[in-house]
Amino acid sequence: MIRALALSVAFSLVAVAACKKEEKKPASPPAEKTAPVTAGTVAADGVRKVNVEASKDGYTPDKIAGKPGEKLVIVFKRTIEGDCLSQVQVADGKPIDLPMNTPVEVPVTVPQAGELAFACGMGMFKGTIVAAPNG
Repeated sequence: MIRALALSVAFSLVAVAACKKEEKKPASPPAEKTAPVTAGTVAADGVRKVNVEASKDGYTPDKIAGKPGEKLVIVFKRTIEGDCLSQVQVADGKPIDLPMNTPVEVPVTVPQAGELAFACGMGMFKGTIVAAPNG
C-alpha cells in the first residue's frame, strides 16, 4: 500500500513538472539597422564594385550608399540553395539569374535622390541602393 502511494505521488510530481509552463527567455534585442555600405573597389573607369552575398539571411549588405548619379556594379553571389534567391530583380528590370557560388555583375546607377530597390525573385528578400550626397 505504501508502495502504491509512493508511486502515485511520484507520478503526480512528474505530471505537475510536465505541465509546468516553460519560463520565457528574454527576447533578444531587435537587430540594429546597419548604416549603408559605402565601401567597394573602384575600377580605373571610376565604376565602384560592391559585393553582395545572397544567403539564408537575405542580402548582405542589404543597403548600399552612393553619390547621386554614381555608376556601380553590384556583384551578387548566391550561397544558398533554393528558388527564392536564385534570381534578383533591380527596380523594375528583368529578373537576373544567380547561379550558385558564381559572381554575377549587375550594373546600376545610383538615383539622383531616394532609393533604388532590388529583391529576390519572390520578393521576400530586399535591399536598397541609397542616394547619399556624402556617399
